[in-house]
Amino acid sequence: MTQQAPYGEADGLVRVYPADVATARPTAGLVWAHGGGFAAGDLDMPEADWVARAFARRGLTVVSIDYRLVGDGSGRYPDGSDDVLAAWRWTFTHADDLGVDPARVLIGGASAGANLVTGAVLRLLGHPVFGGGTGQPTAPSAYTDSAGGAPAPGAAPEVAQETRAPSAASTRLPAGVFLAYPTLLAVQPAPDAALRALLDANPDADRFGPARVLQMYEDYLGGPVDGAPLPAVPGRASPSDVARFPPVLMVNGEADELRVSGEAFAATLARAGVPVEVVTEPGTEHGHLNRPHEPAASVTVDRVIDRLPTLGGRVAAHRVPRPGPSVSIRPRSGPLDQQKN
Repeated sequence: MTQQAPYGEADGLVRVYPADVATARPTAGLVWAHGGGFAAGDLDMPEADWVARAFARRGLTVVSIDYRLVGDGSGRYPDGSDDVLAAWRWTFTHADDLGVDPARVLIGGASAGANLVTGAVLRLLGHPVFGGGTGQPTAPSAYTDSAGGAPAPGAAPEVAQETRAPSAASTRLPAGVFLAYPTLLAVQPAPDAALRALLDANPDADRFGPARVLQMYEDYLGGPVDGAPLPAVPGRASPSDVARFPPVLMVNGEADELRVSGEAFAATLARAGVPVEVVTEPGTEHGHLNRPHEPAASVTVDRVIDRLPTLGGRVAAHRVPRPGPSVSIRPRSGPLDQQKN
């Protein structure tokens, strides 16, 4: 296998990892967002760099997003969401230069990055950046737009001035979505007895309790979570909100309280008839893609490669599928931390 060196593009918004040179062009693609609680992480952390290199070795061209963070002095919603949409649009605009097939591009993310890409897909589906979803509008004065001000009274939220992300309405949807141990709810349900027992047996893994998660979202939103925009808290979606969502592969940590929000969102997707597969990676805590020395990191990457045909991102030669504790929910046919994350 021979890999070309990664390179920066889009004025530093993205780093491109070309697929292995032996891969037939055009390749499948992955637009990827690392985690870090909306406030930490960068393109050099393993969850960004190692993950991108691992997928590139397996035949995908990866576009890794250097989205704005709350800790940068900006980065509050919707800045990171705007950056994900801008990177998505840039990838399609430059598909020929990248050697990527636009019909075989996935989007994915880990932890808070998985939240950002899920919210971005909701925006691609037409949910406004300041809309409440599930029929509940959000008062726009509660959140600023990415230009630094609230939308004008009476203005359609999605036409508010944005500095990095164009309107999502005319952008095509991903072929599929890969979510690694996502956080999708600001107020998450209590874990069941089995997960509670795992967390009690491993106190180091028990680091995403309700108070910490709520504080993370309040920092991200810059205020209370009540009435937060749907793309900021995607787990609040109803089946009607996600009716046209692309096929999803979700890989959760086993001893990870955040998986309750992922599982709740997967159930919503299933009720909407969206093809979704949920895998709990055995023996893992939250953020295992950021720890490539753990075997589970490579196992998860291989799982994604195995599922590419059902996610719409076929590669020329994919690995023999690995057995694993997954739950496939396919109601209809279709192609389908830096701070410990």
